[in-house]
Amino acid sequence: MWKKVLAGLLASVFALAAEAAELRGIVRDKNGVVKDAVIDATPLAGKPAPSPIRAIIDQVEMLYSPFVSAFSVGTTVSFPNNDNIKHHLYSVSKAKRFERPLYTGKKAAPVLLDKAGEVTLGCNIHDWMIAHILVLDTPHAAVTDGDGRAVITGLPPGEYAVRVWHPGMKGKKKARKKPQMVTVSSDPVEVEFKIRLRPKMKWWREKPSDYEREKEQNSDRGS
Repeated sequence: MWKKVLAGLLASVFALAAEAAELRGIVRDKNGVVKDAVIDATPLAGKPAPSPIRAIIDQVEMLYSPFVSAFSVGTTVSFPNNDNIKHHLYSVSKAKRFERPLYTGKKAAPVLLDKAGEVTLGCNIHDWMIAHILVLDTPHAAVTDGDGRAVITGLPPGEYAVRVWHPGMKGKKKARKKPQMVTVSSDPVEVEFKIRLRPKMKWWREKPSDYEREKEQNSDRGS
């Protein structure tokens, strides 16, 4: 009997896997393709089940990596410091306010992202250390690569509202209220977004060219 039940369950799993499709998106602005944009898809029928994970955002060479992340509500993020100097992690964003004072290694407690919204990370010691997190109520999201492309896999068939977001995007709230509507079936679906970006200084900081000298001057603080 149990063999028949197991066979039925496996057949259902394989059938769902065969039906699941992918959403392929590309993001452009007036200058070409856009890296570090988030494309996310929310099913119109029913509330999507959250898919929280344990994620990592590194601190390496006095930069946060990755620069942009997209996570489901409920995700826990660790912020290991892999530099030989201390960093002072913080966020004053409405979606998540927290602080992890000067530390090295893995000493800082993980952060629970318990509310949807934008979270901007900073460092009280190094002003150019900035990163951005988009916390979502949907598990279906991906970040564009250097070619401006992102792929969301494993989408169940159905109707979806597909949105775009970038930390430097103009009119973010308005754009989020006007998603593209797509129908997902067994075949891949493609979408394209054209956005406008604010001046880069509004959402990016260049790392000083003499940071190596600063690293040496401050190395004793991390020992």
